[in-house]
Amino acid sequence: MNVPEELRPIAVVGPTASGKSDLALALAEEFGGEIINIDAMQLYRGMDIGTAKLTPAERRGIPHHLLDVLDVKETATVARYQSDAIAIAENLIAEGKVPVIVGGSMMYVQSLLDEWSFPATDPDVRAKWEAVLADGGVGAVHTALIAADPVAAASILPTDGRRMVRALEVVELTGLPFAASAPQIGDPRWGTRILGVDRDTEELDARIRLRTELMFSGGLVDEVAVLVEQGLREGVTAPRAIGYAQVLAHFDGEYDLAEALERTFIGTRRYVRRQRSWFRRDARVHWLDGADPELARSAFAALADRGL
Repeated sequence: MNVPEELRPIAVVGPTASGKSDLALALAEEFGGEIINIDAMQLYRGMDIGTAKLTPAERRGIPHHLLDVLDVKETATVARYQSDAIAIAENLIAEGKVPVIVGGSMMYVQSLLDEWSFPATDPDVRAKWEAVLADGGVGAVHTALIAADPVAAASILPTDGRRMVRALEVVELTGLPFAASAPQIGDPRWGTRILGVDRDTEELDARIRLRTELMFSGGLVDEVAVLVEQGLREGVTAPRAIGYAQVLAHFDGEYDLAEALERTFIGTRRYVRRQRSWFRRDARVHWLDGADPELARSAFAALADRGL
């Protein structure tokens, strides 16, 4: 798709709690755009408090796409997201609106901005490896992956059972290493301009701590209880979300509420380190300081002055 210079999308990426949402709103207002969510857990209806999803009032009347599109029992997949988000972005461009893509789900960002063809899936093969995960835990699938594809085993977190299952499925179906299906990084799709928002580590940790405490005091436990009634435990993706998994464990008596809060904080902080490492490897990202009181102006200047 040939995209006019003035309609090239803007992506706002970076770690959790850095200030991406506010900047995205400012960019959408400045450039006459609409927002496309690229946070995997914000795809879910009812997962609001624990994902820091903006309320309708906080969205300033700006349309937001790919929020609240899945039930908690459904599985979020990168392939489905890619297809839906591409269609929405190209419709917006055709309407003369700038897509403002915001979020921090790493593979979702990569799938949208880079050429990434996903290998086919097979329910029987997937079920086989999911059964291994269910019966033997992450250690069992990690051991299987070491045997099938040691490079993939070294590159995937040994606690990421779902991704290891997918790697084993791809290797079995294609006969090729999992890396063969990796995206080809080059010029971003549609000439998208990529802004990254980050903060000093100590400051970001403090923001994560405050956000976590506000989530728990603001009704996260009640939100999870409602979602359990809607089938949260039956899902594959949603019940593993940070915060939700810890509250479910609290319901199961694994630890008290204070420990659930602390584990949510620690899990979020660990996830932030992964996000930072992932996005910092991408030389196409122009980084901004989320603590800058003139963050929006700095972003406007970067887009104008750097020819992004």
